[in-house]
Amino acid sequence: MNNPNFSSGPCSKRPGWNLNVLKDAALGRSHRSSLGKEKLARAINESKKLLEVPEDYFLGILPASDTGAFELAMWSLLGPRPVTVLVWESFSEGWASDVSKELKLNPTILKADYGKIPDLNAVNWSHDVIFVANGTTSGVKIPDWDWILPSREGLAICDATSAVFAMPVDWSKVDVLTYSWQKCLGGEAAHGILILSPRAVERIESYNPPWPMPKIFRLKKGGKLNQAIFNSSTINTPSMLCVEDYLDVLKWAGEIGLNGLMARSLANLHIIEDWVGRTGWIDFLAESAEIRSNTSVCLKITDDKFQTMPGKDKTAFIKDIADILSKKNIAHDISSYKDAPPGFRLWCGPTVEASDVKRAIDGLEKVCSKKLRKL
Repeated sequence: MNNPNFSSGPCSKRPGWNLNVLKDAALGRSHRSSLGKEKLARAINESKKLLEVPEDYFLGILPASDTGAFELAMWSLLGPRPVTVLVWESFSEGWASDVSKELKLNPTILKADYGKIPDLNAVNWSHDVIFVANGTTSGVKIPDWDWILPSREGLAICDATSAVFAMPVDWSKVDVLTYSWQKCLGGEAAHGILILSPRAVERIESYNPPWPMPKIFRLKKGGKLNQAIFNSSTINTPSMLCVEDYLDVLKWAGEIGLNGLMARSLANLHIIEDWVGRTGWIDFLAESAEIRSNTSVCLKITDDKFQTMPGKDKTAFIKDIADILSKKNIAHDISSYKDAPPGFRLWCGPTVEASDVKRAIDGLEKVCSKKLRKL
């Protein structure tokens, strides 16, 4: 059965998913009951196992998706050191804005245009450093983890929501990492994951932020990290329906294995790379292959007639094509992000089948080529 879902969040469900996988959900039960806590603990432990998170790192389930988890990290940890924020797409720009305007920490901002990445070797590791592992709205990822110093003084704070389960993570180079299970595993929205290294825990226990902390941001109890949050006692009430759905996809992912998940995503990217290589009017938004995302794959039209169009006409052109492909049930939600340059974005994470990517690309080529000839 064809799957036309290419949204970059919430992302496509796993192959073979159906509502029956939710039949054992702990509905109508307290998340603090023995049943609820068992399921939450299983979600935490299976996540750590699949991602190969070090034993001395903490992983917890938080409210408000990746955004909530990352905001909690910034509000809880930032302040003792200068801060550097790496910006090359809309979400990292949002983090920079929050650090500057809300926390008022006057960060150093290293910024690059869409399709590019800042000079990673220019990072001052006496600072706390905020970055995304993969720019969901630009299709640009970090090329590797080698630019992060093992002997860093500051914390490496990483938003990895569209990278984990599809790209390698060097845990020795990460102090804080967040993600949402709605991305690479196609789970449901509104829940985030926070992962803390021992260095991050030390910061939390030795530092009290000067600003008020909302209840859903509070990680400490009695001056120490509240480890219960990273066991099975969430800060607030989670959806046990969403937790059941996450447990289902973790089981599917566990059978494939982390390397298998990454291989599925890379295979999807290779299909698009082959198409781009033989098609004269399309290219990747990412400037080079080493920073090209294999999950949020962003494309731009290079045709001269398209390039000379006013910006609003380019946006309308892209929207028209995306609408046609959606109505034909070939590919849904493939327009670029609203703040990104006009183009296409196809989610190619592990839950997406290669055959569906090929069908989407074939449809995109047919519709777009026809429209370009009419310009």
